[in-house]
Amino acid sequence: MLNAFCALLLAAFLVPSTLFAQTSTLAATPPMGWNSWNLFAGKVEDKDVRATADAMVSSGMKDAGYLYVNIDDTWQGERDAQGNIQANSKFPDMKALAGYVHSKGLKIGIYSSPGPKTCAKYEGSYGHEAQDAKTYAAWGFDYLKYDLCGFRQNMMAEAPNDPQKANQMMKDAYEKMQKALLATGRPIAYSFCQYGWDAVWEWGPSLGANLWRTTGDINATYDRMTLIGFSQAGLSKYAGPGHWNDPDMLEVGNGKLKPDENRTHMSLWVLLAAPLLAGNDLSQMKPETLAILTNREVIAIDQDPLGKQGDRVSEVGPIEIWAKPLKGGDTAVGLFNRNESTLPVTVKLSDVGFAGGAKARDIWQAKDVGKIQGSYTANVPGHGVVLLRLSK
Repeated sequence: MLNAFCALLLAAFLVPSTLFAQTSTLAATPPMGWNSWNLFAGKVEDKDVRATADAMVSSGMKDAGYLYVNIDDTWQGERDAQGNIQANSKFPDMKALAGYVHSKGLKIGIYSSPGPKTCAKYEGSYGHEAQDAKTYAAWGFDYLKYDLCGFRQNMMAEAPNDPQKANQMMKDAYEKMQKALLATGRPIAYSFCQYGWDAVWEWGPSLGANLWRTTGDINATYDRMTLIGFSQAGLSKYAGPGHWNDPDMLEVGNGKLKPDENRTHMSLWVLLAAPLLAGNDLSQMKPETLAILTNREVIAIDQDPLGKQGDRVSEVGPIEIWAKPLKGGDTAVGLFNRNESTLPVTVKLSDVGFAGGAKARDIWQAKDVGKIQGSYTANVPGHGVVLLRLSK
């Protein structure tokens, strides 16, 4: 108890008190929800957000822990004579929309950029940070995704040959919006979307990020998904309650990803303690997609209150083994096969902290394996995974 108090006291001295208060309560576990971009891109409308909120509830996604319904780029209209941002005709009443989402017991997110324009060339927040933060709070929003791409031209214009200055400009821009969000008094989860530039995991928490993108954009292909996911090795020490590495949104149920590939995707993201932001059509999910996204035992690994991100244990050819420590001394272990055909994968228990043996449960198969000693071998399908939970 004394050690916990000392740690809390130390943290209070390391960050401003208001910032500490917010980040200690927001995103205590990785945020879960849905984002509009992967499905709708620039075509998202008010009715799509409402329908998604409805489907989040009726499908069981909400009960599984998914809470945020996040609007991505292209909602913005023009500014009024006082400089206040207005939504465009696709979103006739943002406050009413937020109220509708809240009425479902859900939260709602919005998108902007520190630049004059967003990625899709809509109105950004440059020079209007305080105004925009107040507007988001007045509308009732709970989450902001702040996308760097619109600010790049500013960085290039002012510091074309000075990376250090450009990076400082970026940090200043993110800090400016964080101060604006705090000034509203409304708890708003803050997502840095700047693709991992300048090792954001090292400084993002000090500027109030609840999550920060570590990579470029994902897409619904096995190659891109695994390139991003497995590249997260070594970042585990930077994540924890209130601040998370974000390897981008889920593509489960999108594109031509096969069931084993979707399970690999979900398994890797939960071992990474990654935010789980679905990007598929929640109103038209195949049963297998819904089963993957709402598997309670899988989600429990991501949402484990210990707040530890997993990391790579070993890599031999197409075989990778990852492990994530869990509260109470359990460990989640992923046996990944990146080959196209089935291969046996063996984990040495001593490599994952169970030299004296363990009780094992196969999560996706929902069955107890029983007591194991020394090592465990599973035949893992091509592009597939076996996800274990080990306990003493």
